[in-house]
Amino acid sequence: MTNDTPLAELAPCLARAMLPHVPFDGWSETALAAAARDSGIDPDIAALALPNADAMLTVWAADVNARMAQVMAATPNLKIRDRIRMALVTRLETGDREVTRRALNLLAQPRHAALSTRLLWQAADAMWRAAGDTATDYNHYTKRAILSGIYSATLLHWTQDDSEDFAATRAFIDRRIDGVMRFEKAKAKLTGMMVKLPDAARFLGRLRYPAV
Repeated sequence: MTNDTPLAELAPCLARAMLPHVPFDGWSETALAAAARDSGIDPDIAALALPNADAMLTVWAADVNARMAQVMAATPNLKIRDRIRMALVTRLETGDREVTRRALNLLAQPRHAALSTRLLWQAADAMWRAAGDTATDYNHYTKRAILSGIYSATLLHWTQDDSEDFAATRAFIDRRIDGVMRFEKAKAKLTGMMVKLPDAARFLGRLRYPAV
């Protein structure tokens, strides 16, 4: 990494170099300047690569998603439930907890609401893709909406978890996934029952225009 490195390549490198400084200085110009100094990059060039907190968080989150996908790609073929669980755990463990806490503090601010929603959706999409999902219909969106809710709640739980090896967070993930699986089974059963019912429009039509 040098001052001649293209900004698009420089940004993720600087975001990684910021991580040791973020717990102390937050996602700030101060942390970026320290990362530039550590990496031997001109501070002005670093500021062009990561001009504000939005850019810092966007690049960092994309890098965490990519590293999570790399880990998932090396895992054995598992059932989809187990792969989603692994994706959630891997996504958490790929990001430092104090760094993530600092990010959440920023994203909780009203001015970052749109960014927060976008990054959460991108994380859910990355996890589903890493789990092997190829849905393109409405399920593509419902799966990501459900996983966004699970991941958002899990993040808050994880940042406060003091149990050994984050056992409480892993149990929390299992309960959430079990809840979704029960819902999906109930929905599938209801859908099957609905298919067997007579067509309501056709039935009402016959009442109005009885067959002779």
